[in-house]
Amino acid sequence: MIKHVVMWKFRPGTEEQAQKFVAGLKGLYGVIDVIKSCEVGFNCNPQEEYSACLVAEFENLADLNKYATDPRHLAVSAICKEIRESRVAVDFEI
Repeated sequence: MIKHVVMWKFRPGTEEQAQKFVAGLKGLYGVIDVIKSCEVGFNCNPQEEYSACLVAEFENLADLNKYATDPRHLAVSAICKEIRESRVAVDFEI
């Protein structure tokens, strides 16, 4: 099993687009069948640097790649690319 963790820092003034992005990510769970679990939300701690985080699980790296290249994911991801300052990610086996 692979745990996929991604954090984003959004540019100031992009709150509406960020809401759309996070809602879009949430909407992919149950639609893209390789996602085994998915949690995504906004940072509630103003002392931390990143704006939002995704934690998802996939059976293997091949399934993670299917998710990453799925046109539905790419459409949601395009929103993020327009509003993010930075992105960090890690994938690890559990």
